[in-house]
Amino acid sequence: MADTLVDDFDVLEFLHVLTERCVELLGISAAGLLLTDQQDTLQVVAASSERTRLLELFQLQTDQGPCLDCFRTGQPVSVVDLPAAGRWPRFTAAAAEVGFAAVHALPMRLRSEVIGALNLFDTHPGALDEGKLRVGQALADVATIGLLQQRAIHRRDILTEQLQTALNSRVLIEQAKGVIAERLQMDVGEAFALLRNGARSHNRRLSDLARAIVDGSEQLTPWAAARQPG
Repeated sequence: MADTLVDDFDVLEFLHVLTERCVELLGISAAGLLLTDQQDTLQVVAASSERTRLLELFQLQTDQGPCLDCFRTGQPVSVVDLPAAGRWPRFTAAAAEVGFAAVHALPMRLRSEVIGALNLFDTHPGALDEGKLRVGQALADVATIGLLQQRAIHRRDILTEQLQTALNSRVLIEQAKGVIAERLQMDVGEAFALLRNGARSHNRRLSDLARAIVDGSEQLTPWAAARQPG
């Protein structure tokens, strides 16, 4: 929350940290986050793992799943046993393929405005206790306030611009992941970890470094030397 109080904070890094903190604090297997763009269409902006990001994309492509229902209603959606519930059959099958058996979607909402949803995944069926659900909703609320604070809380056009910038940066990051994975012969999850570490160690914005890799102004030779075994 403190990071959001400075000018021009890194929105994407902020949201990725949110998904990681959810996994650490709530004892779940993975988390993903979707935000709405200026056309009121949900987009994947952060995930704690690559398999989670791909599952979130599949959810959007098939237009069915807990995060979509949560966003549309503005209410939490919890399914403690996906196969037994019989909801969203295509999403359930895709979730099973990557090992997820339960999901909890929490709205990113301030009063009547819903800007996205936070998905919590677990590999084992079962309910998330009320205390952890409250913590998860609190984290989603903090992120929402962070995105809407200052100028954006009063002017919708600034909120739209900020969210659209994050979504555009997401495209650059996906391209950079592909470049790194192809050049250094690694999987995309490892490529993203390397990209984030590079941004942090050189005190650079994630989107700026991704742009430099895509346009060729950032050389990958030092990156290959710095790669850790395994």
